[in-house]
Amino acid sequence: MKIKKGRVLVVDDDQGIRDQLMWALKDSYEVLLAEDGPSAMEIIREQKPQVIALDISLSPFAQNEEGFEVLRKIMELDPKSKVIMITGNETKHLALKAIKMGAYDYFTKPIDLQEIKVIINRAIYIGKLEQENELLLEKLQAERRFHDIIGSCPQMMKVFDIIGRVATTNATVLIYGQSGTGKELVAKAIHRQSLRKGKSFMPINCGAIPENLLESELFGYEKGAFTGAVGRRKGKFELANGGTIFLDEIAELSLALQVKILRFLQEREIERVGGREAIELDVRILAATNKDLQQAMEKGVFREDLFYRLSVVSIALPTLRERGDDITLLANSFLNQYNKEYGKNIKAFSAGALQELQTYEWPGNVRELENKVKRAVIMTRSNLVTPEDLDLQLSEKSGKLTLRQAKDRLEKKLIREALIKNRANISRSARELDVSRATLYDMLEKHQIGKEDFS
Repeated sequence: MKIKKGRVLVVDDDQGIRDQLMWALKDSYEVLLAEDGPSAMEIIREQKPQVIALDISLSPFAQNEEGFEVLRKIMELDPKSKVIMITGNETKHLALKAIKMGAYDYFTKPIDLQEIKVIINRAIYIGKLEQENELLLEKLQAERRFHDIIGSCPQMMKVFDIIGRVATTNATVLIYGQSGTGKELVAKAIHRQSLRKGKSFMPINCGAIPENLLESELFGYEKGAFTGAVGRRKGKFELANGGTIFLDEIAELSLALQVKILRFLQEREIERVGGREAIELDVRILAATNKDLQQAMEKGVFREDLFYRLSVVSIALPTLRERGDDITLLANSFLNQYNKEYGKNIKAFSAGALQELQTYEWPGNVRELENKVKRAVIMTRSNLVTPEDLDLQLSEKSGKLTLRQAKDRLEKKLIREALIKNRANISRSARELDVSRATLYDMLEKHQIGKEDFS
């Protein structure tokens, strides 16, 4: 099967430059040529090249303005276009101005053919990542079946199916899952799909409130019930009347409070602390835990009768590492979210970053993934998220690096260190690494290392 070549447009009024780049690039790319702005725009509209190499000064009489005008028109036509400016050393400041206008990168005359190939390859690669990111976001929207829950793996599709079946009933639901897997999101989805969606959703973390305060927090209290009870106060159950109460970390309840929850499930009424009046309520209970309740029952710290009352329907949430491609789906969703929140324009994850996202164990599950992507958006100085931006410390946490992965990681580390030490000078870095310039360029391309990775 013949591999389709990338399409590159060279826009330069100098016939010699056009011929030079045609000769240098024709084996690797489909090369298109234009000598002025109008012909360039016609080719761009009709053939949609992936990369455009554009001379800043297209005419000796244009005082360096024509290239900027063409760039402006390209950006208006497609802001994601990958435009690489061609400039001389004496006009490098103009190239920096062009980058602020939306150009992807620049290279200077005399042209280093190895350098321009690296720049073009990287531009094509980023363009493909952007397209994949858009497709993933479209898929994300299609799979966003239950409000803020994102997923398309078989395990999550099963969760979605259970939510859909149980939501419109009044059945109690027990949600199992490690910390960070999204137990509260599932509870909210059940409530929002239910007939109670117009009423309150009242979450309470049973492990976050001291035991001596939790009873009054749940059931309220009467005036004088204890020191400091200067008036009557309604608890979460009363405030949730007609709606849903979500008891997170239900395994942390004391046996005494377990009895009171059981009584509500049986009688549908509560008593405030210090009160004697039975208060009838219409509240649906959803509960969640990251503990093994079977083990807790065997130890006598969780009531068996309460367990069976709570678990009319059970939902088990998978860990993030079990969700496969959902990791990329979620990562791109968070990237999009924090791009907007912080006013960034980060295009995608690098190939290395995507590989590490898939390889990492994710002990903190979706919550950890969100925090890592948020950090990357804040810290990166590029339009591409690199492994260093994610700061996953993969080798320490996963313990699953193959020999090839370990070799590649060390090779990439040594290359970055040499480039940083030599201030991105390719020749000095190649000498230090004891490889040729051509080999170093190949290694940069292999590891997807760009200027942002060592600046």
